[in-house]
Amino acid sequence: MGGGRMWQTCRQWFARRKGAAALILATLLVGGLLGAGLSVGLVHAAAQSGGVARAVVAPAGSPQSFADLAEKLSPSVVNIRVIKVERLSGSLFVEPREELGPGTPHEFRQQGAGSGFIISEDGLIVTTNHVVAGAKEVTVTLATREEYPAKIVGRDPKTDIALLKIEPRGALPVAALGDSDRLRVGEWVVAIGNPFGLNNTVTAGIVSAKGRVIGAGPYDDFIQTDTSINPGNSGGPLFNLQGEVVGISTAIIRNGQGIGFALPVNLVKRLLPELEAKGEVTRGYLGVNIQAITPELAKSLNLKDKKGALVADVTKGSPAESAGIQQGDVIIGVDGKEIAEMHSLPPLVAAIPVGKEVAVRILRDGREQLLQVTVGQMPRERTETSAPAEPAQGKWGLALRDLDARTAQRLNLRVGEGVLVAGVQPGSPADRAGLRPGDLILEVNRQKVTSVKEAQAEARKDSSAKSLLLLVRRDGASLFAALELK
Repeated sequence: MGGGRMWQTCRQWFARRKGAAALILATLLVGGLLGAGLSVGLVHAAAQSGGVARAVVAPAGSPQSFADLAEKLSPSVVNIRVIKVERLSGSLFVEPREELGPGTPHEFRQQGAGSGFIISEDGLIVTTNHVVAGAKEVTVTLATREEYPAKIVGRDPKTDIALLKIEPRGALPVAALGDSDRLRVGEWVVAIGNPFGLNNTVTAGIVSAKGRVIGAGPYDDFIQTDTSINPGNSGGPLFNLQGEVVGISTAIIRNGQGIGFALPVNLVKRLLPELEAKGEVTRGYLGVNIQAITPELAKSLNLKDKKGALVADVTKGSPAESAGIQQGDVIIGVDGKEIAEMHSLPPLVAAIPVGKEVAVRILRDGREQLLQVTVGQMPRERTETSAPAEPAQGKWGLALRDLDARTAQRLNLRVGEGVLVAGVQPGSPADRAGLRPGDLILEVNRQKVTSVKEAQAEARKDSSAKSLLLLVRRDGASLFAALELK
């Protein structure tokens, strides 16, 4: 989404909010963290000026201290307490009550905590999804120590964002949303939250990096900061020195000091209107599983470079299948935008309206092709289980096993659909390529295999070969693996 369209969407959304005047546009940043069993989250801050809204904006310039900034911003930050109920049918420690009969579920109440910030004067609050996911009760405590029950308006697990609503007795102070695209590495940022239940804790640091991919999900694009962030900060805002939210605390590296991550606030702003209106986010969908192109894969697939996203699998009945996209294609462009690397594709497709026809540029057998795809709506995810391990053998470090009827049924597969990896020898080419027991080998050097005998025959066709290209299915998704001898 272009900058102009994003600001227009935000203006339209805030114009519908009661008492909203003008949207304050500024730079924001929030650092995030996951650790010690507490949830991590993303938060959104909406800024308003004029009317009855009391937007919190600090004076421009770098202060001698952060005291004035903290005093002005703290009222827009809230503490969030949740109660979750776990239902168990028995355990090693609790026996079912005899009067209710064996196997009767027991309920265990668990408490959690996080942070959030106010984005509208009438009580809209942003936090992270995992802070409130599965919550039976949510309570918000303001900086004034007033407590309110909160309703979950909307959640987006894929970006870890949640939107809450309270019914305050008066107008609330709101945090100003900034422009995270303008954030620069080295800028000072201030985090305010409730780590370990310590309300309104203020810490400061700098932006260490932008665009970090940490493996949290398909839309990784985190801001890294050395601001001190601890369990309980999740969902809290990260401010710049102008008092604008630039990010939402969302993750940390366990045992890593001075390394925290925050979701850029611009992504949050794009999702706010949909979360309030529908309670969820609708995303565009192609129906392909993709993977990054490593140097080994580029060599095995005869690619000139590592640009693009390699199609490891195409979902049956998906828009991609209908358009003719095939396994092994490399997607290099969508809707006029270049796909330089794998991580560029998911957020780009997700932002395309459902039902829109777009041009998809692919490489197939070294030749560029242009396909027209009608973007669908992203469905729910599903996973499968893996098989047990056995000793590995051979120069590739793989122990293979035919897929018998019993194993196929357990893994929800068909007999003859592939060959099961029973073991991987440590330090072998298979190990270096990331193969693991339970993987299902579908192809060897682009040839389908249905038995160990077929797989071995394909691998031995060229005795002088120093590499082997496999197509593997793992947890319901396919990926290519390039094995190379040293």
